[in-house]
Amino acid sequence: MKFSELNLEESVLQALEAMRFEECTPVQEHTIPIILEGKDLIGVAQTGTGKTAAYLLPILNQLSKGGYPEDAINCIIMAPTRELAQQIDQQMEGFSYFMPASSVAVYGGNDGIRFEQEKKGLTLGAEVVIATPGRLISHLSLGYVDLSKVSFFILDEADRMLDMGFADDIMQIVKYLPKERQTIMFSATMPVKIQQLAKTILRNPEEIKLAVSKPAEKIIQTAYICYENQKLGIIQSLFQDQTPERVIIFASSKMKVKEVTQAFRRMKLNVGEMHSDLEQAQRDQIMHDFKSGKINILIATDIVSRGIDIDDIRLVINYDVPHDSEDYVHRIGRTARANNDGCAITFVSEKEQTQFKSIENFIGKDIYKIPVPEELGEAPEYNPRSNNGGKRKGNFKGKRNNSTRKPGNNTNGKKQQK
Repeated sequence: MKFSELNLEESVLQALEAMRFEECTPVQEHTIPIILEGKDLIGVAQTGTGKTAAYLLPILNQLSKGGYPEDAINCIIMAPTRELAQQIDQQMEGFSYFMPASSVAVYGGNDGIRFEQEKKGLTLGAEVVIATPGRLISHLSLGYVDLSKVSFFILDEADRMLDMGFADDIMQIVKYLPKERQTIMFSATMPVKIQQLAKTILRNPEEIKLAVSKPAEKIIQTAYICYENQKLGIIQSLFQDQTPERVIIFASSKMKVKEVTQAFRRMKLNVGEMHSDLEQAQRDQIMHDFKSGKINILIATDIVSRGIDIDDIRLVINYDVPHDSEDYVHRIGRTARANNDGCAITFVSEKEQTQFKSIENFIGKDIYKIPVPEELGEAPEYNPRSNNGGKRKGNFKGKRNNSTRKPGNNTNGKKQQK
């Protein structure tokens, strides 16, 4: 469906045309009409499906009609992390360039100057406030934020917010809101705790469930069954023939991220690290360097698995098997976006085999196993049920599956609506 077929204001359609957005993504096609009707909504949709525009566009559409209180906060958008809040703010800036609407992003980890800037935006009544829960509560507790005129309340990545322990914060914020409002919730999954939250804060919501939490078909998924001490050697083998570009490597902890980053630097690879020990200014600089190509490889914890919005990631490597199957889907979902192809590689040590088999069961397919390079010695047998980490009887020799792609290859695709 084309955006022109939706009941959007002419100013919004002109903005979309200027931004070369023509075709709706499925989540936009199904949710925008419901939001325009003023109904509460719970949408089950993964990152990368265009859900941010699915709520920003109809809200900006409604605000552009007028009739809302002036110099007042009309919309609150909640996000679990600073990175996602920044990402939403960037899209808001893009859309509102053509459809003037004042906004302010409110998130922690900044200096006092930033806090004062946020305070100014909140007290002057920015129409749209994009915030992380803790930071918004910090401002609310000081008594100068008026949420009594809010017409739209949006929770983005609600499951992630609950996983991070923000349930009480969300309910505290809800107490400041008027009962007569439109509430929109997006979540990648629908566990019981999300259903309970929806019953508490939404009124007779429409439910749109579009995205089954499975990896995109365009992602070529492969794995190395290896010992822990072979992982760095595999990296060397992967990158010895060409300089990698646009690679994200996920590790299980910030300590592991630091260790792997140091090892990569000793290998003369151009890397940056992203984890919770960094100050916000450091995170911003690293993301800027990665987006601009100054850094080829970003090594990160799951802090960025849902919080990065770059359409041309060439390769995702799981240095460790993620603990949760859904985290696997979100990690590898950083690639193969905007109609590009992508490649995801997972390193599976002998202790991680059972976890990895759970992921294979979850996605409903056996992931192709690439032989460990012979020069690295024998590799464990893949036997997740006994998980004995036994050695192969001799090295497994064979050619790499023709379907796998060299890191760094890229296929240009159409512009993705976000």
